[in-house]
Amino acid sequence: MSERALSLLLEDTSSSINYIMEFTKGMHLDEYQADVKTRYAVERNFEIIGEAASRVPQAFKLQHLQVEWRIIKDFRNFIIHDYFGINQNIVWDTIQYRLPDLLEQITVLKNQP
Repeated sequence: MSERALSLLLEDTSSSINYIMEFTKGMHLDEYQADVKTRYAVERNFEIIGEAASRVPQAFKLQHLQVEWRIIKDFRNFIIHDYFGINQNIVWDTIQYRLPDLLEQITVLKNQP
């Protein structure tokens, strides 16, 4: 596994969150569930978010416990390993209720000296 700079991992995360939010902007759950392209794009970006979180150095994670690093990584694993059984309601709720807070947390971390 190649090492990627922390700043790039945080940028990968915020970019993927922004993509997900843009892809789903103005949608309702039923529209999201019916739109295969959007679901696949969202799932891919959740994979990137989780992969980036898994590569963040442990020391940094311990300094920033407000970010749920383990849950982020576990969600990536849920998307990848339970591919045919993905509960789109869980994905949708994550988009609606968890991603805005995560974006705010990552933005703060990106802007720290």
